[in-house]
Amino acid sequence: MTEATEHTDESSGVDLGSALRALRRRADLSQRQLAERSGVPQPTLARIESGRAGNPRLRTVERLVRAAGGQLTIGIPAPTSGTATLTLTPVPHDDMRDQGGRRYPAHLDVWPVHEPRDWPGAWWAEWYRLPPERYPLPLPPAAYELNRRYRDNRRWAAEAQRTAQVRRVIGSDLPATCWRYVAELPDGALVGELRAHERSPFLEFGEWHPGLPEREMVLDGVLVDARYRRLGLARRLVTALLTDMREAGIVDAVAIAEGFGTELLLACGFEIEARRPFALRLQETGKRGS
Repeated sequence: MTEATEHTDESSGVDLGSALRALRRRADLSQRQLAERSGVPQPTLARIESGRAGNPRLRTVERLVRAAGGQLTIGIPAPTSGTATLTLTPVPHDDMRDQGGRRYPAHLDVWPVHEPRDWPGAWWAEWYRLPPERYPLPLPPAAYELNRRYRDNRRWAAEAQRTAQVRRVIGSDLPATCWRYVAELPDGALVGELRAHERSPFLEFGEWHPGLPEREMVLDGVLVDARYRRLGLARRLVTALLTDMREAGIVDAVAIAEGFGTELLLACGFEIEARRPFALRLQETGKRGS
């Protein structure tokens, strides 16, 4: 897939350095890698991207753009807008600088470091267990990952989080007391589901007494495709249920969970209630010898 851009002078408002950095990010190329592909010296590329090259030769720019998978187009601006359109997505961290005042590599994913958990090197060394005055090294302003597979997975996860939609399923084939929610991708692929049902506490206690709600929600289960776990989809499903049930006047909800399910519900505002029974299990263990 190619990207179209236009190289114009400063009055056009197009930033050639930003465009090249965005192209490199899309192609996942470092400055050195793009220089090798294009045959343009890396120092020349660095000067163009930083805006210090003055007026680079058109042939040099074309070689860089093509090597990064783009296409350089020179033409008359569209009559409707009157300006050239840059279709590339800007580098998210282009405004960040390292301790030397330099930009971070455009093709990497860079995130600010606010605490040791944000820095992989400190995380695996368990710095977060230490008070700040005992950190072996000062925290850097930002961190990034060089492993390409990790970067690809990180970007894939971010795209899945951004595009996945959670909605309630309402249809004539569902009982009136059934609440069903799904998490879907733009292509309609189902990656998560939540099911719950309303019930009357009268059925449990056999009689009404002051303080007993008329309706309560029972969470039957939350399922998320294994590949899409740890992206916050389960929490979004539970949050959607809680929001809609409160709008419907239902303020109580109950659930039985274990392991990560317990952590999920606690994070969504549930509390462990000792008076509620634990789940019971019947498991076939085989016939015993006589």
